[in-house]
Amino acid sequence: MKPHKILVINPGSTSTKIAVFEDEKIVFAENIKHSADELSRFGYIIYQHKFRKDLILNKLKKAKIDISQIDMIVARGGLVKPILSGAYEVNDRLKEDLLKCIQGEHASNLGGLIADDIAKLTLNAKAYIADPVVVDELQDVARITGRPEIFRISIFHALNQKSVARRFAKSLNTKYENLNLIVAHLGGGISIGAHRKGKVIDVNNGLDGDGPFSPERAGSLPSGGLARLCFSNKYNYEEVKKMLVGNGGLVALMGTNEARDVEIMAEKGDERAKLVQDAMCYQTGKWIGSMATVLKGKVDGIILTGGIAHNKYLCNYVSEMVEFIAPVKIYPGEGEMEALAVNGLMILNGELKPLIYE
Repeated sequence: MKPHKILVINPGSTSTKIAVFEDEKIVFAENIKHSADELSRFGYIIYQHKFRKDLILNKLKKAKIDISQIDMIVARGGLVKPILSGAYEVNDRLKEDLLKCIQGEHASNLGGLIADDIAKLTLNAKAYIADPVVVDELQDVARITGRPEIFRISIFHALNQKSVARRFAKSLNTKYENLNLIVAHLGGGISIGAHRKGKVIDVNNGLDGDGPFSPERAGSLPSGGLARLCFSNKYNYEEVKKMLVGNGGLVALMGTNEARDVEIMAEKGDERAKLVQDAMCYQTGKWIGSMATVLKGKVDGIILTGGIAHNKYLCNYVSEMVEFIAPVKIYPGEGEMEALAVNGLMILNGELKPLIYE
């Protein structure tokens, strides 16, 4: 029987990852990097739509992959309304909400749009998103803040966090739903989730400013200082927003969105680079500790994942801070491409029923 051919698209803040699978076997993969300077010419992330789509099509063409023969396209989901975990076929309402950025800007908003465009170039493929960043399983108490006008929402690296949590559970010969875990995704943004018996009951919204600072996010800031910045008459709303998401974190502090660059600078004796790197590590460990209290200290494992989990210094620093809570397991990289492909294959094989976005 001819294997199913699945195209997977994963737009991130600093890269666009693509892969072609034949069933579960990966036959082509490319990580298209985007520098901060390259993306700075786009006023809004959504304006990167055609730019990223054309790069994908060019890469596939150079690899001599006939897109007309693709059976399914599965993309990383975006900031749509809060929804249940699962796979969703891209429909007009989903595209409308992705274009409107109804819960904010993020590169993952481009996934469903690009997938739908490319699906139209195939013979019969459909486009889907799976486990988008707005999967919402928060307990109600986690939503409340000290202002009635503001409440916390669930926006995190759901696809990666869920996939590595299941992978960890499998290594223990048990089910994800049987464990309490803390999962820290370390990438362009950092999200740290408390997983209780298969549900992410609390997680920082790294996109909107919660949590540790990261390569491109400013992270949680002192409220008074942020208020003074906003009303200093020096910046408009869009400029402040860009300071928090896109030009925050390592971009603002060190002039790069590459954690590896800062690591190399620190290794060469740059004291400023070492202090900034240590601060990012410190804040990550601090937030992991806070999630341990959410789980009332009953933690079966702590997982470090994402692209920056390749950074041994960072992982060692964080592990030393938190290993008293539970054993630390490191899964470098995202594993999101495989997770997206598995969702697509399950749909093609009739093992998973796609959900309808309404």
